[in-house]
Amino acid sequence: MGLRISSCVIALIQRAAAEAAPLEACGLLFGSDGVERASVAANVADDPARRFEIDPAALIAALKAERAGGERVIGYWHSHPSGDATPSATDAAMAAADGKIWVIVAGEALTAWRAGASGLHGRFERVELT
Repeated sequence: MGLRISSCVIALIQRAAAEAAPLEACGLLFGSDGVERASVAANVADDPARRFEIDPAALIAALKAERAGGERVIGYWHSHPSGDATPSATDAAMAAADGKIWVIVAGEALTAWRAGASGLHGRFERVELT
């Protein structure tokens, strides 16, 4: 079963990634049966050219809103400006085995992954996009 994601969400993620390059861009994914919306968050990593860290204030605000009946946070997205759209070793080390979706963009390539205990790419299983 694939993950629904709209072309508008894909365009927003690709545009944000291109604008941030050569730094990594990142943000949150919202939805229920698929990715219905994405937001762009500040990358507050100590080395944003090689890593990403979603601004904790943005993440906390989104989770508080979700608990109050707002949009559900289903995952995260980030870019690999000089790599490919597969999880890196750093991504695998950072990922909690919580089932959240990770979308990774590298140029025009965009892939989705579910964080879990095991998978072909460290802690991730590939999710087909529809």
